[in-house]
Amino acid sequence: MVDLLEGKLDLNGEASPPASGQVWPALSHTRRTLPPSIRPTGGTLARAADQISRLPGATAKAVSREIEQGHLFFFVPVCLGLGAVIWFNLPVPPAEWALMALSAIALVTVVTSMAGTMRRFVSVAGLLVLAGMALTATEIRRASTTILDTPVLTKVTGLVERREAGASGEWRYVIRLLQTEAPILRRPPERVSLLARSRHQPLKIGDALTGRARLSPPSGPALPGMNDFAFQSYFAGIGAVGFFMGAPQSVTVASLPAGDYWVTLDQALFSLRDRISDRIHAVLPGDTGAFAASIITGERRSMSKEATDALRLSGLAHITAISGLNMALAAGIFFVGLRGLLCLLPVLAQRYPIKKVAAAGALLAATAYVLISGYQVSALRAYLMTAVMLVAVLIDRPAISLRNLSVAATLILIAQPSAVMGPSFQMSFAATAALIAGYSGWRSRPRSIWPAPKSPTAKLASFIVKFIGGTLATSLIGGLSTAIFAVTHFHRLSTHGLEANLAAMPLISIVVMPAGFIAMLLMPFGLDAPFFWIMGLGLDLVLVMAHTVAGWGDGALVARQPAWFPILIVTALLLLTLLHTWLRHAGTLLLAITLAAAAVRPPDTPADLFISEDGRLVGFWPRGKNEGEAGSLATNRSRPPAFLFDQWQPALAVKRNQPPIQLKSPVLPPPADWKNGKSWDQQTSQQARQTLTELIGAAKSDAFTCIRGACSAMVSGGWRVVTLDRADLAGIACDVADIVILAARARMRDCRSGARFISATTLRSSGAMELRFGEPGDKVINATAAFTGQPRPWTMHRLYDWRTNATGREHVTDFHAASQTYEPNVGEPSSDQYLHSQ
Repeated sequence: MVDLLEGKLDLNGEASPPASGQVWPALSHTRRTLPPSIRPTGGTLARAADQISRLPGATAKAVSREIEQGHLFFFVPVCLGLGAVIWFNLPVPPAEWALMALSAIALVTVVTSMAGTMRRFVSVAGLLVLAGMALTATEIRRASTTILDTPVLTKVTGLVERREAGASGEWRYVIRLLQTEAPILRRPPERVSLLARSRHQPLKIGDALTGRARLSPPSGPALPGMNDFAFQSYFAGIGAVGFFMGAPQSVTVASLPAGDYWVTLDQALFSLRDRISDRIHAVLPGDTGAFAASIITGERRSMSKEATDALRLSGLAHITAISGLNMALAAGIFFVGLRGLLCLLPVLAQRYPIKKVAAAGALLAATAYVLISGYQVSALRAYLMTAVMLVAVLIDRPAISLRNLSVAATLILIAQPSAVMGPSFQMSFAATAALIAGYSGWRSRPRSIWPAPKSPTAKLASFIVKFIGGTLATSLIGGLSTAIFAVTHFHRLSTHGLEANLAAMPLISIVVMPAGFIAMLLMPFGLDAPFFWIMGLGLDLVLVMAHTVAGWGDGALVARQPAWFPILIVTALLLLTLLHTWLRHAGTLLLAITLAAAAVRPPDTPADLFISEDGRLVGFWPRGKNEGEAGSLATNRSRPPAFLFDQWQPALAVKRNQPPIQLKSPVLPPPADWKNGKSWDQQTSQQARQTLTELIGAAKSDAFTCIRGACSAMVSGGWRVVTLDRADLAGIACDVADIVILAARARMRDCRSGARFISATTLRSSGAMELRFGEPGDKVINATAAFTGQPRPWTMHRLYDWRTNATGREHVTDFHAASQTYEPNVGEPSSDQYLHSQ
């Protein structure tokens, strides 16, 4: 594939070295000159015109040089990842026969194209994109995760496959379900993640447990376009999340399902990881031990929220991820240490290639490290990169290069194409590629004009300056290259990451990682405690730095950007890092244009109303006396659910919650006992109508006005919005409001009065929604839903009906068009009568 991309090998196996006129005939031009009659005579203009006349030939030379140096191989993972991204973003994935047909056409084009031509490169790129799509379809079919369709309280019995301790003594178990009882689930998930808060004897990996648990489907996007946790859970094999109602109990299962070799090996590795984490916590209690465990085993849940937030806000959260830094330090310490020990034995040093022996030992150490890390994407990327580097040492090839990074990315995308959609993969590879390209450019700079230091003092000063400069450059390059992904996924930027990394990274490199690695080597002999203690001292200082820097500010909130912004920024970064000739400055130009366009573009018109996927949290931008308070969002909850509001805040650039105004009166009548066939009498029904009418009359445009069970607001200049917690009030609310949002299931689909009705049933299909209103008299609503069109494997559970054991064919909402006008239906029965008749 490398030779094919570089134009050095035809598919028939014959070598075809590129010639100056054959490397890219489409771009091979002779020098063009302007006619004398229009040739400028001025010095500056003449030079500019001469440069323009040279441009086609210079471009051909630059492209030829990129090809000859094999830089096009760097775009192999780019094409594979592009295929995966296209597959995941298509409304309807292409059929297998269409993929096969397109692949055949691309392959025929490759075979019939001349080596080194534009046609050949485009064909190979298209073939790789189609391969990425095919690999994605294969991974989806291989995962086949069953996701729970609706929340349920049931008794579960299963085997513990993973476990992690929490900061407050709770335990998180990943369980392979064996059976469910009371009720028996017709469509049970294969694996569930359950939290046990009650005190109990922690169960070990491989143990069987049972207990009554509340199961729920993984959450969808908090707002349209945001992170879909069900997508991640689908590819992680987790079909439900929840918690135990009490302490889980150990149980003996009569017959266990037979596990294959890989399942047994996986359980053994995670049991070993578990024991290592327990040992670390025994030596280093509190956040220090949790920090150490996250670096060594990848276990992060045991760290307190305060420490986690401090590391995130200070820009030091990357330390807790087992990434290139950790893997490089671990392998480097082993490599240097083993080689130094072998150098002390002249007999071995003179007879054997101790450098290769040290590289082989470092490869084994890196392999052991990744096996106990929990297989994080960043850890796998770092391991593959390190392994390729060490293998390059074994075969006497350059160790650190973009080619090695491309190999690692290609292997990950072949095995797990869905990783390209996650921030871990994107930020990890972006930072590594930028660092390699940056330091490659630094090495190729002209030599310094300053004389080399000679005295010990001058040498020490030079070393300190270089170390500080290198750390600063590393933090700057890494921060800038990952900023776009931090903005896209987390909508937040750390404003003091440079200072924090400059202070913390020397401790991590010199104290923490060496001490931790030595402790791991001595752990089997029981001599690890002193070195873990030294590691803990370094981590305590890092936590102090993190809390100090986090106290300087929460960082910058960046609201959601248009779809073209991250696409163009990523394209510019790829050109900048993967090309070496002047063509890379096309990325510089694209980056500058994109940033300028983002700076001068008019701000997007924000939505008027935001609705969570369960309908319980509703927000709007306040007007009136609170309109001048920038960043304030009025919600119908005094204390919004942290899980949702923490995602809304950065995405919408919200700085504070405007709580609702709580009224003590009027009071709604108690719910009717519909299950026993008892309905409200006329007086009670009239009382409920009068109460909601008064609530609507008290509605304000700067905050929700709430009574127990209902809230109202006047949104966007006159739209009367009512939110309900009770389904029995929906019909009456339809008669007195313009928009009714019910945080409960309802059999009715719409209001007979013409009002717009959104229930938990609607939101189950559509996911979270954003509404934009026209003038109240126009009755026009523009709706954006998280899910539309045909379902994908990770959204099909939203359309499943356990009563009929059938799955819907399309995500349907009440807003079938981008904008919809409604008018009251004159002469039809009222909505409450319609609801009661159902």
